[in-house]
Amino acid sequence: MTADDDAYVTAWFTDLEELCRATGRDPGQVRRLVLEGRLPLPSYLRSDDAEMVPADLFGLADRAGGVEALEGWFLEHWEDQAAAKEEWGAYLDGQFVCLRSVTPHNIQRKGTLVTAIEAAPGEPDAGTPAWTRRLHALVDELDALEPPFTAYDRLRFAGPVSRDRCINAVRARHPRAA
Repeated sequence: MTADDDAYVTAWFTDLEELCRATGRDPGQVRRLVLEGRLPLPSYLRSDDAEMVPADLFGLADRAGGVEALEGWFLEHWEDQAAAKEEWGAYLDGQFVCLRSVTPHNIQRKGTLVTAIEAAPGEPDAGTPAWTRRLHALVDELDALEPPFTAYDRLRFAGPVSRDRCINAVRARHPRAA
């Protein structure tokens, strides 16, 4: 992680120790829950070894009715249980740095939006004003779900991230009408 990566992570994520203090949780117990596969790994390890997590890390477990109920609650948001388990694994791996708020709905919506944006150039009316308006509505919605990302993300995910491909590149290739 570079100094710029550290600055980005500090701006967009929260130190696990600080979050635990603010929410009255024991950091050691939280780490045990992470090791048991019941809460996600930190999203980033800053250069000073601070474990950086989403500010709403405990929000999902709270909505589920507690850490004990989290996995079942999470999985029930998908019809396809194989896909649900794959997303659960990605959630536990701390890989959802691509969302401002990690929820089953946002995970699914991001997937739907990325698929629609990537398929848009093949639509019969591609390039028309109506198509461009539809495309920009999809891109704007994805933009609202995703943070800016850091250069480190492009390394860890081995290339351009969804923001690069589905937001920045699309806006550059298909500018809005004046």
